[in-house]
Amino acid sequence: MALEHAILVSLAERPGTGYEIGRQFERSIGYFWSATHQQIYRTLKKLHDDGLVEFEAVAQDSRPDKKVYTLSQAGRDALRDWVSHPAPIPRLRDELSVKLRAAEHGDLDDLMAEIARHRDTHAENLRLYESFAERDAASGGERHGRRLHQHLVLRGGIRTERGFVEWLDEVLDALTAERAHHQNIASATHREVRPDEVEVAR
Repeated sequence: MALEHAILVSLAERPGTGYEIGRQFERSIGYFWSATHQQIYRTLKKLHDDGLVEFEAVAQDSRPDKKVYTLSQAGRDALRDWVSHPAPIPRLRDELSVKLRAAEHGDLDDLMAEIARHRDTHAENLRLYESFAERDAASGGERHGRRLHQHLVLRGGIRTERGFVEWLDEVLDALTAERAHHQNIASATHREVRPDEVEVAR
């Protein structure tokens, strides 16, 4: 997938300016395929040059005309072909997991702090996605077409973030227990010998 496809999806849902597409990325699409406003504008120009989008110049008072983009027929055809094309199976590339494999070679407290940071970020994402789901449920009505498809993507995000939170909680619990075990060993090794123990040793 490329940013071009994400923008085609956005325009298939509603026409918009580059700014409006950027806002849609910030509110929804960007949670699954992020892009900066600069990247969006640059890609829109390429899509227009390739004949996949069209725009209408709309006059504004005391401001330059704004370009409202829509899909061309070629863009709709390209989007249809892309949806039908097999998607590659995602390959996990997770630096935190590799660091966890190397935990014995680093500072355990530093690693646990980093894991806790990741856990908190995923927990915040989970709360956000769940709030989206609650708002969607409160709006009522049947889910079909675009609304169903957006709901299914949101459910995937919720399950993914919940899985990360549960796994990172498990990791933190296990590393906390490991740290306590090491501290107990160190304490037993370096604890002060009592006088009665000296007598027994003699």
